[in-house]
Amino acid sequence: MENGSHSSRYWYGVTEEDRRRRAVEVLQAFRVYRAAEVAMRRRTRESMSMGENELLVLRYLLRATGQGRLVSPSELTRYLGVSTASTTAIIDRLEKSGHVTRVPHPTDRRSIHVVATEASDAEVRATLGSMHSRMMAAVVDMTPEECATVIACLARLQDAVDQVDPHPEGAGVPVDADAAL
Repeated sequence: MENGSHSSRYWYGVTEEDRRRRAVEVLQAFRVYRAAEVAMRRRTRESMSMGENELLVLRYLLRATGQGRLVSPSELTRYLGVSTASTTAIIDRLEKSGHVTRVPHPTDRRSIHVVATEASDAEVRATLGSMHSRMMAAVVDMTPEECATVIACLARLQDAVDQVDPHPEGAGVPVDADAAL
């Protein structure tokens, strides 16, 4: 019969070509979002007169403060994956600009912790607060099923990019540029 499984594939879009087209559309949507986020981060760094690592350190310190944790310079070095000298330079710049302070370790006189200042917390909130509100408004009404779908998709994408090998065995194998992030 002509109306069999072939016609149902047409109506419901389950051919390999349809699946691939939808996958490319999803990856394109993520690419556009990532580009918007990169642009937002650049504007934020410029408005706060900071480099990428300075902003990362400040966000890390603010998160730690919210968790009631103190952060050592060596923890920041591990987090950023940079040298201790680079971490010291970053902390020096942030301290000079009034975004962080160095405080003595409560029990080890030889150690210090780095803490974000209240002024830097207020600056980050003023700079990013309305954007966070808009982002929350964009997702707050999602159904539990929609949330689960997005979270699962993002987890699969994270897993895919976390497995990128700097020296893949199949080097030279062509990649579909439309589908790649």
